[in-house]
Amino acid sequence: MQQLAIVERYEGFVNYVYPVLLGIARSHHMARDRAIGAVLDQVGLFNDAGKSGMLSKLYAADAGLASLRFYLRFFAAPGRKLISQHQHQTAAIHLAEVGKMLGAWIRRVQAAKR
Repeated sequence: MQQLAIVERYEGFVNYVYPVLLGIARSHHMARDRAIGAVLDQVGLFNDAGKSGMLSKLYAADAGLASLRFYLRFFAAPGRKLISQHQHQTAAIHLAEVGKMLGAWIRRVQAAKR
């Protein structure tokens, strides 16, 4: 059940950030394409964690969120300004909600293992 809730919340992030990333100039295609790949691959990490129930898979999903945070900071950096500060902040808020849900999920699995 936790997996479904987190994927639904993550879908809100994807719906917001995907068009934003598509708007990045073609001259930055390599970084843009990697970021889009990371955004889309994250769903698989959540599904793997939900199916296996393994703590290591949850940590992998958490690491995926950290990568997405990096891409957002990278694109919004003052020297690049590939996305606006507002876009960065809005996407970061969506991602933080997902991160909180994932953190609670990790704590539940840790508690169950004790």
